[in-house]
Amino acid sequence: MPIRSMTGFAQVKGQINGKLSFSLSLKSVNHRFLDLHFRMPSDNDALEMKLRRLLKEKVARGHVELTLSIDRGTSEGFALNRELVSGYVNAFRAAASEFGIIAEPDLNVILRMPGAMDVSTGAADGELEAAVLGQIEEALTRLNQMRDEEGRGIERELRERMEHIQKASAGVDRHRHAILQGYVEKLRARMQELIGAQVDPERLLQEAALLVDRSDIQEELVRLQTHIKHFLGLLDEKGEVGKKLDFLLQEMNREANTLLSKTSGLAGDALKITEMGLVMKSEIEKLREQVQNVE
Repeated sequence: MPIRSMTGFAQVKGQINGKLSFSLSLKSVNHRFLDLHFRMPSDNDALEMKLRRLLKEKVARGHVELTLSIDRGTSEGFALNRELVSGYVNAFRAAASEFGIIAEPDLNVILRMPGAMDVSTGAADGELEAAVLGQIEEALTRLNQMRDEEGRGIERELRERMEHIQKASAGVDRHRHAILQGYVEKLRARMQELIGAQVDPERLLQEAALLVDRSDIQEELVRLQTHIKHFLGLLDEKGEVGKKLDFLLQEMNREANTLLSKTSGLAGDALKITEMGLVMKSEIEKLREQVQNVE
């Protein structure tokens, strides 16, 4: 399965008889888990359970809304739920009488109550369910085709931006020698300021070496390269990799932050390391925005 976006939309239509047609739509957006929501006519609990089972088989992650709309073509399928409406009217008048309020129930309000209108689909038992289940596979196919197409675009961008990070990382590695020189100059200036005399070069190098040892960025670069290889490997594996990619980007961002903190305050060629570190952080942030929508 290719890298798949969590954003998509699909709609299919079906018909049972000359009086009854329906529209089935699926809309999905990004979410940490699989979050299913159904908008369907009442009294279709069994159908909803079957649809929920099918969606779980075909969709791994995302906020998915399924909407089923019935078009009856005429008003023949509507009937007043007399028992419910009568009970509401009687309860309303009893409450008004008890509290001494002069008021009459509003029919418009009553008819908007759930169940106030008995809705007959005009289909025999099982006809609607069979028709909808017959179309849900087509709707899911169209939804995932759109999610796959957008996923291919996301994958291209992920690879391009990861290449930028690789180049920046390689550039940082080439300028690592500048860190020693930067610390030597910084230490020489500080020591001359304190003692106002020439400093023993050997002692200066020793002190600079200790500073560089504590501030060496080789470890961060190695981990960064490891994360890059793992990230690209997951893209090659395909499938449901969104959470893993997001975790790797968090780790890469941590390495970039450490690298920048270890090289802050340096001038000259060492300043290029800071510039490339900022490039890495910018690319990582853009990658995280895209990965949030990967299934």
